[in-house]
Amino acid sequence: MKSPHPVLLLARELHGGGSERQLAEIALGLDRSRFEPYAGTFRPTGLRADQLRAEGVPVIHFPVKSFRSRGALTGAWNLARFIRGHGIRLVHAFDAPLAVFSTPVTRYLTRAAMLTSQRGDRALTPEYRRLLRWTDRRVDGIVVNCEYLKRHLIEDEGVRESLVQVCRNGIDLERFHPAPAVRPDSLPPGAFVIGTVSMLRPEKDLATLIQAFALVRGRLARMKLVIVGSGPERERLQQRAREAGVAEDCVWQPATADIAGWLRNFDIFVLPSRSEAFPNSVMEAMACQCAVVASDVGGVPELVQAGATGLLFGPGSPAALAAALRRLIENPQLRQTLAAAGERFVREHLSRQTAAERMAEIYTAAIERHGC
Repeated sequence: MKSPHPVLLLARELHGGGSERQLAEIALGLDRSRFEPYAGTFRPTGLRADQLRAEGVPVIHFPVKSFRSRGALTGAWNLARFIRGHGIRLVHAFDAPLAVFSTPVTRYLTRAAMLTSQRGDRALTPEYRRLLRWTDRRVDGIVVNCEYLKRHLIEDEGVRESLVQVCRNGIDLERFHPAPAVRPDSLPPGAFVIGTVSMLRPEKDLATLIQAFALVRGRLARMKLVIVGSGPERERLQQRAREAGVAEDCVWQPATADIAGWLRNFDIFVLPSRSEAFPNSVMEAMACQCAVVASDVGGVPELVQAGATGLLFGPGSPAALAAALRRLIENPQLRQTLAAAGERFVREHLSRQTAAERMAEIYTAAIERHGC
């Protein structure tokens, strides 16, 4: 019987972001008879680090604070030594910083196969774009989570098609599933809740959601807007809520591990982003049987099929979002139909196990091609 292939999955940190979440889902979902996963990071504390350790995946700390520091050279040497010493067959960097850092180390100092991931439009990370184009020519494959990003790499970045592999995100359906809601103290009984779960960053365009909420708030009594997440835009968004006259009906919940608990309290989930690939938050909302309204950008239409598993609206338009919200507020049957269809789609196609099985195919092919 063959021994499992040791593989090293890398991300800058292991906390609450989408890349870190998918690293954890893959590491925990891989068949342990075929793969022995390790997680490597510059910052070894956080939500995902705790989850990985608790479920038996070693978390390896490579202490690099800056690529310009002497510590970066030490970190590169330690990474190469770890790969060689543990017989790592494949290295997979899940974000741009680790792709830039680990590709030359793996390519020139080890015999392991090297994969990177592209999980968003490269226009969002201009500081890495030139370096990522350098890594594109030195890796064994680039994993993307939707067809939109595959087209982006081929058409905009000049990556050859055979290098790009699609593995859609997967989620843990034991955590995210329909269940009775437990009402937090910040939500009054009987309130109709519109909500989102998001990092509070400019590209998430939560100001559009706040403006749209102001346009529909009067449709029902006791309507609330819940924003779950943390980030640099919080104060500016709270000011927007005050200016729109809805501050008293907004609930602000910092980033939390209990995402599913909040989602089960939402009547409508909204993703108003101006740029997205294949968003985890929408998958989780659908899995918890929320009716979803999302901006028609990037790979979102591959997940939210308009009129079938949710509703789409033109990004940046509070009026368009408000129209979609009014449609769902005034039609409970449509909310229930879309919510049920969305939950079924995620359960049938986007489980952790489905994603891990697809990633296992990609890993096996890369190892065989590389001949390591």
